[in-house]
Amino acid sequence: MTQTTTEQPPRSAPPMAAFPVPDPGKERRTGGIVPVLAFCGIAVAVMQTLLVPVIKDLPTLLHTAPSNATWVMTATLLSAAVATPIMGRLGDLSGKRRMLLASLAVMVLGSLICGFTDNLIVMIVGRALQGFAMGAIPLGIGIMRDELPKERLGSAMALMSSSVGVGGGLALPVAALVAQNTDWHALFFLSAGLGSLAMLLTLLVVPESAVRAPGRFDLLGALGLSAGLIALLLPITKGSDWGWGSPTTLGLFGLAALILALWGVMELRRAAPLIDLRTSARREVLLANLTSITVGVAFYAISLVLPQVLQLPKSTGYGLGQSMLVAGLCVAPLGLTMMMIAPVYARLAARYGPKVTLLLGMVIMGIGYGAGIGLMNAPWQTIIIAVVVGAGIGLAYSSLPTLIIGAVDPSETGAANGLNTLMRSIGTSMSSAVIGMVLARMSTAHGPVSYPTMAGFRVSFMIATGAVLLGVLFAAFLPSQRHVARPAGGGGETAGMRGAVHTASGAPVAGANVTLIDRRGRQADATTDAGGHFALPDPNPDPARRARRGRHRRH
Repeated sequence: MTQTTTEQPPRSAPPMAAFPVPDPGKERRTGGIVPVLAFCGIAVAVMQTLLVPVIKDLPTLLHTAPSNATWVMTATLLSAAVATPIMGRLGDLSGKRRMLLASLAVMVLGSLICGFTDNLIVMIVGRALQGFAMGAIPLGIGIMRDELPKERLGSAMALMSSSVGVGGGLALPVAALVAQNTDWHALFFLSAGLGSLAMLLTLLVVPESAVRAPGRFDLLGALGLSAGLIALLLPITKGSDWGWGSPTTLGLFGLAALILALWGVMELRRAAPLIDLRTSARREVLLANLTSITVGVAFYAISLVLPQVLQLPKSTGYGLGQSMLVAGLCVAPLGLTMMMIAPVYARLAARYGPKVTLLLGMVIMGIGYGAGIGLMNAPWQTIIIAVVVGAGIGLAYSSLPTLIIGAVDPSETGAANGLNTLMRSIGTSMSSAVIGMVLARMSTAHGPVSYPTMAGFRVSFMIATGAVLLGVLFAAFLPSQRHVARPAGGGGETAGMRGAVHTASGAPVAGANVTLIDRRGRQADATTDAGGHFALPDPNPDPARRARRGRHRRH
């Protein structure tokens, strides 16, 4: 546990450097963290996407009814939703690297279980274990915040956030190739191999973070949140099978509302809650999480529509008649564009702030989906849609963790980003349910088989566009977060706060990241020197505005 002491300097404080000179030794020590953590994220995304090419064949492969086979996908979704905030909180308390390794180990175990079975129940258990790996994304972002120099943090978090799309985009053609030429169980062994390699690299390269949150793990809060999420997500994912107006569906929605309301009351009264709801209710955190839901809806829409358009037979009059492999290759640019946009995001965010990059990403997504309504007549057109939408998603996914990190204490990074990732998962679940229902109802028979109509695909893109517009509305009310950074020795800057970071025993902590956020969301960062000291600039360095603020206070 660390202790931070701060001191507001007097108005006459002499100019001083806002940030110490970066430690070259630390730069060398952290050089491999980013690619290793990004690889962990890609391995998790590959696990999520591997079964997409064989979804329609699962009833035959598992010798069961189609409604039962969908539990293979639903189990992963439910366990991921439950595990993400819990693993984030455990990482804050017990060590993010430790929990990252635990998440990957459970994924490897689940992959091996699935790889050796054709039994539906055993397969569902294995897929549920695989879902625990989704906690790796917020844990990786938390490690980056704790370990990386400030100047590398923006692009690193952007790459980590986009690893979900990168892994998913790369997994589609690879999984299609494997499924067409080998036993489908090889998909699970591929997932186990990637998870094992990710664990090995993490052990060799990634250090354990010294940042810890105070308090104990809130077991009762974890059980309550798990029950509420399962009650909420079950009817969302299975409502089309059960009927949206059925007693089971409506009863579970009502039960979810009751459980989550009681859970919220309980969490507000606990000294060390699983999720700090007061922090989550801050404008910047709340709006970022609501925006994440809309981004999740938009992200999943393209994954549901384009592969079907590409693979439907040409005899339908609008299907493009491509193989599973070609369809995967056409959608792969979605993830590759998300990866390539990471350094672009870092430059834009450093200059304009993450709110602007989030809005820009949402606008680009809207343009991609709007154009896609009329651009699904040839494979090359689907590639254009994937590239444009991927650029928008990449900017949005990269901006959201930065907004969250800028609004919470470093000791809450894992839990806060876990909640944000959960919001995205809820968005993808809603997208799957709503668009799945639209495509099912807007279908037409071609012989003994029914296919979604082109009108259904266009309505799906309209839904995604509507989600993007709602996300723009949420993002527009976010406070601006312009990181104030001045090079060492840059005179003329008056420090807004100075202080020191010590352990509980009084020893100075070198290399700690310190963040100052004012009431309007403006942010400044610094890193402690060898003696644990830091100096933060005023988040509003405009002398004229400071003078106006001073005159206002005097009046």
